[in-house]
Amino acid sequence: MRYYDCGADAGPVLLFLHGSGPGVTGWRNFRGLLPSFAEHYRCLILEFPGFGVSPDVGGHPMVTAHGAVVPFLDALGVDRVHVIGNSMGGGVGINFAIRNPERVGRLVTIGGIGTNIFSASPSEGIRLLQEFTEDPTRQRLVDWLKSMVYDQSLITDELIAERWQLATDPETLAAARRMYGKAAFAAMTAAMEASDRPMPWATMHKLAAPTLLTWGRDDRVSPPDMALIPMRTIPNAELHIFPKSGHWAMIEAKEAFESTVLAFLSRP
Repeated sequence: MRYYDCGADAGPVLLFLHGSGPGVTGWRNFRGLLPSFAEHYRCLILEFPGFGVSPDVGGHPMVTAHGAVVPFLDALGVDRVHVIGNSMGGGVGINFAIRNPERVGRLVTIGGIGTNIFSASPSEGIRLLQEFTEDPTRQRLVDWLKSMVYDQSLITDELIAERWQLATDPETLAAARRMYGKAAFAAMTAAMEASDRPMPWATMHKLAAPTLLTWGRDDRVSPPDMALIPMRTIPNAELHIFPKSGHWAMIEAKEAFESTVLAFLSRP
């Protein structure tokens, strides 16, 4: 697995876990935050297998991501971390914190967890993601990217070109289809409904770490009503919603996100 390591040599370690989607990488999710966070923390950005930077190892990319965190930290000799997880990365972070409570100080999630209460499922953003995965065209990528943000000017030609190059890599696209192809998505949904195991959001009461749930008010991928169950069931959770922000709250509300999260992480 590939990763980025920067910031303070000593002191707390901050682990960044990225989300999913065409052309996603941890570096693109979090690079803009590093100047602020690296002043105070050793920052590790993990690139999950199968998303275009770390090699694909087969299987469902979300399952692979859940299994990547412990061996990654063990290989670096890192015992304890704070975690910031965007979307899928937030779910991975919650699972890691529940299973390894002694290894997590504080946890920050950015959208993407919980379940739809009032909004339709799948959401607009997920439907657009499925359409791109089924038939990847440049316009479908643009449509999906625009669903990720409130401020449409953020979807620049440079960003589109950057994401298109990685999203259409054959290995990356094959992994995406295992996760977001319509048949794969339907099969996953059916398997979860038929399973005796509880839904992921039904285990959040087991999360011991102090948790900050952050959300963009205008998130069209994971609408903010999804925050209601995590906010209610995580024992030590608080919720911060950023206005005029979509699924990438850490990018669209960068300064507010940084000040809010740094204050949360620095509490005794």
